[in-house]
Formats: sequence, C-alpha cells, structure tokens
Amino acid sequence: MISIDKDVFENTEIAFAHKTDKELQKAKWLFSLIGNNKLVSIGTSLADFALKLHFPLSPFFRYTVYEHFCGGETFDECKTTIAKLNKSHVYAMLNYGVELKEREEDFDKTIEKNIEALEFGGKNKDVKVLCIKITGFGRFGLFEKMQEGKTLTEAESQELERVKDRLDKLCLSAEKNNVSIYVDAEESWIQDALDGMVEEAMAKYNHKKAVVFNTLQMYRWDRLDYLHKELRAAKAKGYILGAKLVRGAYMEKERERAQKMGYKSPISIDKEAVDKDFDTAMNYCLDHLDHVSVCIASQSEESNMLAIKHIDAKHIDRKHPHILFSQLYGMGDNITFNLARLGFNASKYLPYGPVKDVIPYLIRRAQENTSVAGQMGRELRLLTAEIQRRKAVE
Repeated sequence: MISIDKDVFENTEIAFAHKTDKELQKAKWLFSLIGNNKLVSIGTSLADFALKLHFPLSPFFRYTVYEHFCGGETFDECKTTIAKLNKSHVYAMLNYGVELKEREEDFDKTIEKNIEALEFGGKNKDVKVLCIKITGFGRFGLFEKMQEGKTLTEAESQELERVKDRLDKLCLSAEKNNVSIYVDAEESWIQDALDGMVEEAMAKYNHKKAVVFNTLQMYRWDRLDYLHKELRAAKAKGYILGAKLVRGAYMEKERERAQKMGYKSPISIDKEAVDKDFDTAMNYCLDHLDHVSVCIASQSEESNMLAIKHIDAKHIDRKHPHILFSQLYGMGDNITFNLARLGFNASKYLPYGPVKDVIPYLIRRAQENTSVAGQMGRELRLLTAEIQRRKAVE
C-alpha cells in the first residue's frame, strides 16, 4: 500500500501525465479565460442569446470548452477518452449532457440514448456509472406541481406514469448491464418530488448491490437529516442506500428565489457550514458501508484528504466496492489521478453528446465554476507548476 503524504495532491507529474505539452498550454489558456468572471458573464449571455437565434456556435465550443470538459460526441470518441483514463486506473461516469428539453419525443429520445450508454458501459469495464437527470425525461412544470401538492389532471397523471416507466426502464437496463445509475440533484422546489421516485427505485433495485443512487446537495442545511432518514429507511426495507455526495450547483438561484418569494433559503448560511455538513455526511457514510454505497464527488482537496485518512484509520479496503471518488472531467486532475495511484476507486464525471446540444450544460458549468472561490486559481497554479516542471527536466 502506498503511503499518503500530506502534499499528495500537489504531485502534478501524476496529475497531468495524460496530457501533452500542447494540451497543458491550451488548458492553462482556457482556465485563464474562465477565471475572469466578467468575461464568463458576458460570454455566457452572448452564448444564450446566440442559441435562441440558432447561430452556429458549435465550432467555437468544440475546440475550447467542449473538448476540455466532454468525452466526445459519440461512443467511439468516448472510447478514446475512456482509454486514456484507464491507463491511470481511473473509471468513467458517463453523462448524456443534453438539457432543457420539454417534449415527450425528446424525453423518449433521451431514454434511448441513456440505454445505449448503459449497454455501452456493460461492454466496457471502465464505465462504472451513468449519471442522469430526471428532468431529462420529464417536464419541470409537472414536478413543480407535484411538490406543491396540487392535484394532477388525468393527462398529468398519465404523464407522471410515463416518467416513472422511463426511470424504471433505465434501472432495469442498469441492473442488466452491471452499471450504476446516479440521479443528479436539481432545484429544491422540485427535489422532493424527484426524491420520492428515486427512493422507490432504490427500494426495488438495490437489494444485492447499489444500482440506483440519489444525489445529495450538502449546501442545503436539511440534507444531513435527510441522509439519516434515508439510511433508516434502507435498513428497515433491506436495501443498500446509494448516496452521491456533492456540495451543490444552484446556490445563487436558490437564494434569489427564496428572497423573492419570501421563504427561508434552503442554502446553509456560509461555506464553513456547507463544508462541515459535507464532511460529516461523508464520514457517516464511510461508517455505515454495510448499508451505504457512497460516491464522494468533491473538488475539495481537504474533503478528499479527510476521506482517505478516515478510510485508512478504519482499516477499510481502499478498493472497497462501496466507495467511489469522483471529480469533473477537465478539473481536479491533481485529486483524481493521485487518488487512483494511491489505490482508491477514482473516476471522472464525463459528459458526452452533440456539441450543439451540450452547450447549455457547458454554459451552466462555466457559471458554476466561477462561483467557487479559488477554483480557477488552483487549476492555473497546478497547470503552471507542471509546465515549469517539464521545462526543468528537459
């Protein structure tokens, strides 16, 4: 077993071994742009505007943010990316990155694409997970109405049954292909409605192993209690709780809506509170691995270090099948690849799909990244350090 040094996440040679000199320079340039909040704000607004007018943005995005943050448009392109990850013993978490659809035919197409991904994963041992959004195959307004407790019309009830059938079809395919499904978290004003469907799916499919995972956004002050409640339910009903832990992705939107509509914000008071809840939830899951399968999805060096120290202190196998670490593809390489070298199950969240359809996802990701204090600066510092290290050894 490789021992853990306190500066393990500073090892840029391992972090960027998969990148050529040219790719390092391009990544440094890209993060310099993304690190400029004003530039990102202007750029995303222009991209939104261009999308509405159907301007051809694909070529620009393909060779910049798409190429850096996505696995490819097709499975053949993804195979190349997955093979590169595999060389460093890093797994892939696929995500069909198409968002903002509202038509039934689009929902059905999304299910077809996700089943294709599950079957692809079933033939590729390095694909462990498919990440999905229920709003990818169900209407946002329907989930809002459900959560508000309003009575659904007969047509809406039939619509809901189609959503549940789609989810069940995915779960069945996931079980068959030995690939887990991670259901992404979404806005708080539809999350309860989505949680109910995911809980039903876990109770049905998670008896032998965790096929279905729910995502908990730990920037919400109520998620720690929710985690405790869900573990009690899993124990009572005899299934394994699948929990993907993230900090969260809709902070500003959530606070603005709460203030506008006059209700208590679901977001914790400050970053310290979020970090505390995330780390507490993480350790809680690691202490209950007989009933919990956990994905620690964090870009935080501190949280990942805390997790690996906890695992070793408890003498838990670093390759325990109920533990998976994950970072975004294109970011946090210093965490992912060093975790893999230490013998932990490490993975990358890998979006794929047609460039024009994935642009909304990329816009959202750019907006989220600029809101994380120090994120861009850290990426730039590490990339610069590796560029300088390579020049020094030439």
